[in-house]
Amino acid sequence: MRVNTPVTSNEYLMEDGRTIVSSTDLQGNINYANPYFIEVSGFTEEELIGAPQNIVRHPDMPAEAFADLWATIRSGMPWTGLVKNRCKNGDFYWVLANVTPVIENGKPVGYLSVRTKPSRQQVREADALYREIKGGNPRRLRIVNGRAISTGLAARLRETMRMSLATQIAAATSLLVGVLALLSIMLLAMDDATAVKAHGWLGAAAVAAMLGMLAFGRSLYANVALPLRQATRCARMMAGGDLTASIDVRRDDEVGQLLAALRQTNINLHSIIGDVRANFDEISVATGEIADGNMDLSGRTESQASSLQQTASSMEQLTATVQQSATSVASANELAERAREVATQGGSIVSQVVSTMGDISTSSNKILDIIGLIDGIAFQTNILALNAAVEAARAGEQGRGFAVVASEVRGLAQRSATAAKEIKELIDNSLEKVQAGTALTNSAGVTMNEVIESVCRVSKVMGEISDSTREQSCGIGQVNDAVIKIDDITQQNAALVEQAAAAAGNLAQQTRCVSQAMAVFKLQQAGHQPPRRAAPGAKPRLQLQA
Repeated sequence: MRVNTPVTSNEYLMEDGRTIVSSTDLQGNINYANPYFIEVSGFTEEELIGAPQNIVRHPDMPAEAFADLWATIRSGMPWTGLVKNRCKNGDFYWVLANVTPVIENGKPVGYLSVRTKPSRQQVREADALYREIKGGNPRRLRIVNGRAISTGLAARLRETMRMSLATQIAAATSLLVGVLALLSIMLLAMDDATAVKAHGWLGAAAVAAMLGMLAFGRSLYANVALPLRQATRCARMMAGGDLTASIDVRRDDEVGQLLAALRQTNINLHSIIGDVRANFDEISVATGEIADGNMDLSGRTESQASSLQQTASSMEQLTATVQQSATSVASANELAERAREVATQGGSIVSQVVSTMGDISTSSNKILDIIGLIDGIAFQTNILALNAAVEAARAGEQGRGFAVVASEVRGLAQRSATAAKEIKELIDNSLEKVQAGTALTNSAGVTMNEVIESVCRVSKVMGEISDSTREQSCGIGQVNDAVIKIDDITQQNAALVEQAAAAAGNLAQQTRCVSQAMAVFKLQQAGHQPPRRAAPGAKPRLQLQA
């Protein structure tokens, strides 16, 4: 037998009116555990489902009790008895277990166990019994159908004399028929004289038979009519929705089995309806919260839809503005490109001007050279004129005409020298201005090159801005499309939320109707106090019993 350790001396007390429910397969592996079982045992649902039922077995339980349980339920009969179970942390709790085979298509498919809170008297008796059996069983007790049975000779005789109801009726009927048949045969076999003599004892026999029938009738009343009246009362209470009836079964005959079946039905209905009612209470609260949440979500979704519509309108305006900006940037880019072309042309012209100014400067230098040559010629001519005048003076009267010519030539040479000097001054002045103009032109060329570079950079930046603006325009267009789609989805969500809110409201109404229908059943009042555990080592006002 499985031994679960460790164990403590702390008792977990079940709440009044609460039931522990579980179901197992034919091998005893748990396939369902209700929330109260999980709460009391301390195991999680994952730990319980698939585990053997003996995961909660307490070491104080004798193996004979579980042997009787399995023998009873495998024979197709329900079993009721006190069981001491172990919590996960080692604490213990007592239950009045009612185990019933689950039948489908005429075959057992598993077992349903419904455990209720036993009375303290039941716990004390069970604890003493299980301790005695675990302590060596000096009275040689055995457990049958959850009850302790003595194995002594007197007990066996009492068990033998305890006949079933069908056996009692058959025996009494057979005895009565036998007596009547015997009397009839005896009367037929006697002559008149003998019959007169036997009249006394025949009358006594008839009286005895009548008394026997009266005793049998009283027995039937006590063993059948009264229990059936109790069963009828309990069945009517159950039919009226009152599941608080307490059915005490102390017999194993047909009537006892009927009462046991009614008790088991009452316990199972009490457990199922109690769990369903508790679950519907939670569902009612949850559906109310869902309905409120859906209404709130509906309002917020509608508000979001309105905000998205405003956002979509703003995005359309932003898209138009960005597209207009893109057009303006494209125009500015074209103007920048034109300015770059004009600046390039201006730079080319300035370069030509610089080149022309250089040519002018070169030509002016050549003119200066020519002026110097002319000035030299005038100087030499003047020397020659002076020489001619000297020679004319030496010639006297014959050289007078030549002297006049020489004088004219000298004057011409002087005027040529003067003109050459003035031209040289003009050329020098022009050359200075040309040099200044060349310097300015060179500076203008450098500036124009810088302007061209700046215009090129501006044109490049404007091109990048134009590209970015186009990309932004495309991106904003996509965002606008996405916002429109989100707006459509939000509108659909708003409609769905309204439908969900209506469905949740309908579900809440249906839940209230079901709760009202479940309220027809009257259950034992469950305590609302938190589960209590006896203090370690405390003397059992609630003693640890089995």
